[in-house]
Amino acid sequence: MAKVLILFAHPGQQHSRINTRAASVAATFSGTTFVDLYAEYPRFKIDIDREQKALVAHDAIIMQFPLYWYSTPSLLKEWQDLVLEFGFAYGPGGDALKGKLLLPVITAGGAEAAYQADGQNNFLLRTLLAPLEQTANLCQMQFIPPLVLFGAHQAGKDGRDEEHIALYRAIISAISEDRFDVGTARDRSLLTDGPLPVRERK
Repeated sequence: MAKVLILFAHPGQQHSRINTRAASVAATFSGTTFVDLYAEYPRFKIDIDREQKALVAHDAIIMQFPLYWYSTPSLLKEWQDLVLEFGFAYGPGGDALKGKLLLPVITAGGAEAAYQADGQNNFLLRTLLAPLEQTANLCQMQFIPPLVLFGAHQAGKDGRDEEHIALYRAIISAISEDRFDVGTARDRSLLTDGPLPVRERK
């Protein structure tokens, strides 16, 4: 069984339509550790030693967040800046995260068509997330293309919110049970481009 660490970062949970529900589902899995970063660090005073120990103790790290200005919310960026230290996550001797999975689970307000070269936002979402992907590369982690719910504000009207949460649940389960096909997943632009890369239970 793989140990999964879920870092949930949402500064406006009182306005959340989907993320808090998805987080509630994610927090119920046995064998996973769920951390609500804004509840844990409301004043941004991050316990670096505790966070580093948590990273070392887990095999996969999921970052769940709503897209804020084409990036992560500010506390998650602060977490990266402080926790992923030289000599720990990268640089000489910095191989504590080598081989671990990093999966972003994201909600975006815009439709998928807006995240195209000829769309409103001018770039693919995967392109906008390049800094996060390169962070994973530098830390010798295996970056998994993001699980994304586009048009999140409207997702409740056509059932896509429930589909997203079900996919999220299935992915956590597959990672925990060592059934997640990392190679197939990493060949995609987004995790949902095609059927879920999950092996059957033996």
